[in-house]
Amino acid sequence: MASSTFTRSARRAAVAGALAVGAVTVSAAPALADPINIPGVGTVEVPGVTQQQVDAAIASITPSIPEGIVPGVATGSAAAVPAPLAPIVTAGEKAVEAARAKLGAPYVYGAAGPDAFDCSGLVQWAYKQAGMNLPRTSYDQAAAGFAVAQSDLRVGDVISFYGGSHSGIYAGDGNVIHASTAGQPVKLAPVSSMPFDGARRYA
Repeated sequence: MASSTFTRSARRAAVAGALAVGAVTVSAAPALADPINIPGVGTVEVPGVTQQQVDAAIASITPSIPEGIVPGVATGSAAAVPAPLAPIVTAGEKAVEAARAKLGAPYVYGAAGPDAFDCSGLVQWAYKQAGMNLPRTSYDQAAAGFAVAQSDLRVGDVISFYGGSHSGIYAGDGNVIHASTAGQPVKLAPVSSMPFDGARRYA
């Protein structure tokens, strides 16, 4: 149910309560009526029911926001649905974005960025941009972190190929970002294009 529909229904219920109270409390009084304003309904005349009773009944069912819960919304304001929280970005996802920014950078054996990379140098550099320090060599990268199955790969997992002598970062959709070899720039390639050896998760 939409919030506006809920509010209108709640107000009507509150007003009905106020009307019932008024009917009981003035059963012996003359049938004199003052106009009262009911939000969402209009102005009506109901014997024995005052505007104060209606306002109090509505106020009793109007939710309030505790002070400081929603910045910029005053205490006691009608409850509002807060904006959705921003999605959490993992270190692995940040590392992938850093590596993606280096697509096309040259391969240089022993290089670890920021302008040229070898395979493990790219992995280490990308994770450093995400605030994590990984081992420098592909063999050490294949031994650290937590082992994950190929069927359970997640964006940011470090994949080892060729018996652990080569590494890259899983970019999702069956692809890996890696600095392959001399004469080949950093590129996006299918995981299946190289012999898979294992995968490790660091974040």
